[in-house]
Amino acid sequence: MNQPSVPSLMGVFAHPDDESLLAGGVLAQHHAAGARTCVVTATWAPTSHRAPELADALAVGAGSPRMLGYADAGNPASTPSGAVRLVDVPLDEAVGRLVAHIREVRPDIVVGHDALGQLTGHPDHRRAHQITLLAVETAALPHLYPDAGEPWQPAALYAATHSESGMGRLGPLLRSVGKTLLAVPDAYVTTTVDVSPWAAAKWAAICAHRSEVARPRPLPGLLARLPEPERNEIISTEYFTRLSPGPTPGDPHQLVA
Repeated sequence: MNQPSVPSLMGVFAHPDDESLLAGGVLAQHHAAGARTCVVTATWAPTSHRAPELADALAVGAGSPRMLGYADAGNPASTPSGAVRLVDVPLDEAVGRLVAHIREVRPDIVVGHDALGQLTGHPDHRRAHQITLLAVETAALPHLYPDAGEPWQPAALYAATHSESGMGRLGPLLRSVGKTLLAVPDAYVTTTVDVSPWAAAKWAAICAHRSEVARPRPLPGLLARLPEPERNEIISTEYFTRLSPGPTPGDPHQLVA
């Protein structure tokens, strides 16, 4: 009997390191199962210091960086050439850029940010969520962005998220540096993935973001200063909400490989 192929996976995230922190486990899982995987990063330029870090993080199994090149909302150094911030770019322009990547890669599953903006409500995360929702829908419509390639409809869209009951050690860790936490009700989570078999690969990807590991307040730096058992407890479970289409019995395009 032929085994069903593992669905291909595209991550769409706001900043370098978001992909590793939020979905590094399922990216490693799908890659290990033989699936095509890739990541589109909305902010920071290919000429910035974080671009080679992103390349090293994705080298564990998610291909080469695909960067939209917009500026981080709070860091002008993210685009040395002075590109527009992601939060300021016309929505139609940003959606068109992402549609081009979706049509080129033709992923079965797209994973992005949740509507809250991932724990701290970062404006870039929220904007990336909006752009991803629109791009996944419009990529299938030939009359929209006709110059962006042949239409393609991903079978499923998931938002990486954090449930209220699943915060565990992560809540106190972020509060220790004064960060406010935004978690979704437990009922909003449709998919919980134990990624402990791929925790080492996920941690290697997080550590590739060296400039963030070296800083005291970003999550990579906080995790790096934890004892390994506590760190593994935090990074070994990933939470998602399936946004489109709704859960379908027998649907082969599930996030778990």
